[in-house]
Amino acid sequence: MQATLGAESTMDRTERFYRIELLIRSRGSVTFAALMEDLEVSRATLKRDLEYLRTRLDAPIVYDRDSNGYRFQQGARRAARGGRKAAVAAADTAHELPGVWFSEREIRALLTMHQLIEGLDGGGTLARHLQPLLDKLHGMLGSSETEARELMRRVKISLPAQRPVPARWFERVASALLERRRLQLTYYTRSKDSQSQREVSPQRLLHHRSTWYLDAWCHASDGLRRFALDAVRGATLLDQRAKDVALRSVEAQLDRGYGIYGGGELHQAVLHFSAEAARWVANEQWHPRQTRELLPDGSLRLTLPYSEDTELLMDLMRHGPHVEVEAPAELRERLQERLRAALERYSPEDGGSSAQ
Repeated sequence: MQATLGAESTMDRTERFYRIELLIRSRGSVTFAALMEDLEVSRATLKRDLEYLRTRLDAPIVYDRDSNGYRFQQGARRAARGGRKAAVAAADTAHELPGVWFSEREIRALLTMHQLIEGLDGGGTLARHLQPLLDKLHGMLGSSETEARELMRRVKISLPAQRPVPARWFERVASALLERRRLQLTYYTRSKDSQSQREVSPQRLLHHRSTWYLDAWCHASDGLRRFALDAVRGATLLDQRAKDVALRSVEAQLDRGYGIYGGGELHQAVLHFSAEAARWVANEQWHPRQTRELLPDGSLRLTLPYSEDTELLMDLMRHGPHVEVEAPAELRERLQERLRAALERYSPEDGGSSAQ
């Protein structure tokens, strides 16, 4: 197909380079005519693009007579950049364009991420900021608007019990994190049913289960704290530079135990799951430092660290009679108390008798 200048694609040069490599990488060999049709460019433009990829970006693209197409040369030897003649042996799969390279699977994963952000944000500010990136990704995939909508329809993310975060607070918190500035938060504490003012230095954003969290240094309590963004009632950027805390320290303090709640003394929970539950739990990661022991009867013993038992107890309640807390005794007793309280809600008001 001979494309005219007036009909040439609006895809920019960088997008064409990535698209050419993506087509060759995914198909193995692509004819000159197929490249012209996909890119919607003239013969002269495509020749210039191929030549630039080979000579300036070291892409091992060769013409294959047997397939009448362009492919990556197997075990291509490319001269190192900077004028050196030392050859570097590299397979075709090792070649990448300079800058950020996305494989097709990675691009589709990013499109999925966009849907996740759009869902959490209600299609507001975050989705708008990500739209230029999304347009670039669609260009690299060579998908039209119709194809892009169809792709998004076929990727569904279900978030039960979702706790949405207002876009304006998320954007302000993210800005403070990236600009390394302090924040003044108006924060609602559910356990106390009260609001307070907190000056914090953002360290990390975290998405866990149903909502987003901010890990930050709280200047009032002089320590690391985790704040649920759906509980933020106000956020103001301050001029002061944020206090920097090494991410290793943030992870060591806030990620060391099970669940979203951190801090406090670390304990080891020993959980015994029935054979029926073990079929699922055996493939689950409850914590990076967990240990699993498959027992002869098919049941499973799971050991993991925790510091605050709120979330752990909720998850154990979900497994009902299929899990038993073997240790520590305090965790076992707290689970028993919750189970008794739940059972009492289903007991007849007259003390257990169902007689009329």
